[in-house]
Order: sequence, then structure tokens, then C-alpha cells
Amino acid sequence: MTLITGCGTATGDSGPASDGAGEVSAEPLQFTAQTIGDESFEGSSLAAKDSVLWFWAPWCTECRREAPGLAAVQAGAGDEVTFVGVAGLGEIPEMQAFVEDYELAAFPHLADVDGSIWSRFGISRQPAYAFIDDSGEVEVVRGVLGEQGLADRVAELTAR
Repeated sequence: MTLITGCGTATGDSGPASDGAGEVSAEPLQFTAQTIGDESFEGSSLAAKDSVLWFWAPWCTECRREAPGLAAVQAGAGDEVTFVGVAGLGEIPEMQAFVEDYELAAFPHLADVDGSIWSRFGISRQPAYAFIDDSGEVEVVRGVLGEQGLADRVAELTAR
């Protein structure tokens, strides 16, 4: 399973939202990006895996609140789910400091400085999550989930 994440203030909106958020691209995993450590990352590497993408920003208060719970859920999921952070709306040194401060280095974080990955998943605010099952089905959840909410979503993802 893979996790990609983001930052905002609403609680757990899933699917299409009336907040002006865009739709998920027809082929959301067809991208190449650089991690905050300047390594190449292929979105296609998430194909056929349960994954969670976390869309976040280094200055985001809600993202800071979500980070400890996210780290705990990611650690508890082990190799069953692939987690990927997608950092935006900031500078790379700020992103690196955030990951270090919140002890999130156990999984990769992409530096989406131009917002192209956020756009692929219809993300317009943070935090947000994209849950991708091993068949490629994507569910986007916008807003705060909290540790238990995230753990519940991850359990649902692995049960599909």
C-alpha cells in the first residue's frame, strides 16, 4: 500500500469536493519527481501496491498536527502499505526540516514545488490524502484525519 499526503482545515472530505478541488487525472501514477533528498522517484513504482500519498506543506499547522499520527500509522503498516509524502507550497530546505523535525524520514517525500503532482490528484489544499489500492483505484480525502481516522482508512485499503 502506498500513502501520499497534503494540508488543510476540513475534516476528512472524500471523493469529489465542492471546494473547487480538481479531479484525479486519468493516469495519476504517470509522473516522475524528485524527492526532497534530490533522488528520482517514478510514480509508476506504486502500481499494483496499496499506497497512501500525503499532501502537505512545511508551514501548515494542520500538517504539523497530523505528522506524529501519520508516522505511527506508517510504522504500524510495515511493508503492507507504501507511504509517500508530497510536499508543496514551500522551499526544499523547509521541507527537509519538517521531515527531520517530525521524524518522517522512514518514507520518501516528493518536492512538488510546481504543484504538478498535487494537480494530478485534484489537490488544492493541505492536508490531503490519496489512497491507492493495488488495482489502481484512487480515493482522495481532503482535510484532517487524525491518527485513528488514518489507521481506519489504511485498514480499509488493505482489506479491499
